[in-house]
Amino acid sequence: MPRIEDAKVLVIATHGFEQSELEFPRDQLRVKGAEVHVASLDGKAIKGWEGSDWGREVEADLKIEDADPNQYDAIVVPGGQINPDLLRVEASVTALVRAFAKEGKVIAAICHGPWVLIEADIVAGREMTAYPSIRTDLDNAGARVMDAPVVADSGIVTSRNPNDLKDFVAKIVEEVEEGRHNQKAA
Repeated sequence: MPRIEDAKVLVIATHGFEQSELEFPRDQLRVKGAEVHVASLDGKAIKGWEGSDWGREVEADLKIEDADPNQYDAIVVPGGQINPDLLRVEASVTALVRAFAKEGKVIAAICHGPWVLIEADIVAGREMTAYPSIRTDLDNAGARVMDAPVVADSGIVTSRNPNDLKDFVAKIVEEVEEGRHNQKAA
């Protein structure tokens, strides 16, 4: 079982990610010793959303399509309304998430991030949570929807909003350190 200090985590995002939902997990996982890379659609810096306006830029380390799931122990999908809505229509994104699921690797999504997991067709039969406005989408995709700060089901970690970030990161660490999970193949 990998220790978090030996883990590599991939954060995938594009413009319009919820600022705290990318920065807090990225920074806290790094503090805990993980190597964390940020991947964007074009491999360039992306701009967050904070409050009611655009936030800060975050540098990307690589393009999402160039990310090799074999090099990572976990993938994180930040929320915000814009980010996951743009990501979920990209074939490279859904293929990447399916590859993580097929290998039983940790997949973490917060807020509206589970939209990407719905599109990757990996939510049916799983206990999950999300921002209230997309819980019906999860339910319609076959998930068992809960209202809890964090829910983990076979390595898939979901949380509701920025207030849950500490629990979200703690559960990502726990799931990474458990190792591979038995998940349904995507």
